[in-house]
Amino acid sequence: MPRSETHHFEALLAEGAAVPTEGWDFSWFKGRATEQRPSWGYATALAGRLAEATATLDIQTGGGEVLDFALGRAEKPPVLTAATEGWPPNAAKATALLRPHGTVVVSVPEDAPLPFADGAFALVSSRHPVTPHWTEISRVLEPGGTYFAQHVGPRSVFELVERFLGPLGPEISADRHPDHERAGAEAAGLEIVDLRAERLRIEFHDIAAVVHFLRKVIWMVPDFTVEAYEDRLRALHQQIEAEGPFVAHSTRHLFEARKPHRR
Repeated sequence: MPRSETHHFEALLAEGAAVPTEGWDFSWFKGRATEQRPSWGYATALAGRLAEATATLDIQTGGGEVLDFALGRAEKPPVLTAATEGWPPNAAKATALLRPHGTVVVSVPEDAPLPFADGAFALVSSRHPVTPHWTEISRVLEPGGTYFAQHVGPRSVFELVERFLGPLGPEISADRHPDHERAGAEAAGLEIVDLRAERLRIEFHDIAAVVHFLRKVIWMVPDFTVEAYEDRLRALHQQIEAEGPFVAHSTRHLFEARKPHRR
């Protein structure tokens, strides 16, 4: 690689490594990466659900960006809104962002029981939970209450993941398949109202975007560091420079379930 190109590559690596990763604000990617959005418009649809609910809980809220958007567009905000988040930097960011809405953010590890009473909420929501804990979701929903969420599906962005980790078997992320999650929800006593899946195009326009993405979405390549994967980053950088954007595909599904009324 010529010296000037090496300098360009190293500058892009440094830029991608320097961007803060707190929260779920992806505005930094503008002009550097694009992702097709699901047709159902989750955040806008959530705003409509919030307007119809009395008490709501947003699980694994990240930096609170999606809930903030939805609350800001709800025609009538819920009387009570709570959110949980497991990563302390995100919890702090969500608290600052959601406090003006009167939303309390509770710091709860992702795999811990929810610190709320049975039947406390009419609506439980989540955008991209790491793992939906169906028994806890069902427990905190009131009879007739709704779980409304957008989930990450199986093998999402695996074209990129396999560039760094090599070929992965079909069993990897199989628990994210809609049919698997349907079974989990039904086992917890929930009734499926709507379940839709889509495969969506992603383009990475430079290697800085790849670096920032893998630092931000840490479960994609769990041991990722620029130093550990510099050779593969260099090869991918050269491909992007020669052929144009690196294309991958995300998988998403809209999930709506209802807790039956007691018989």
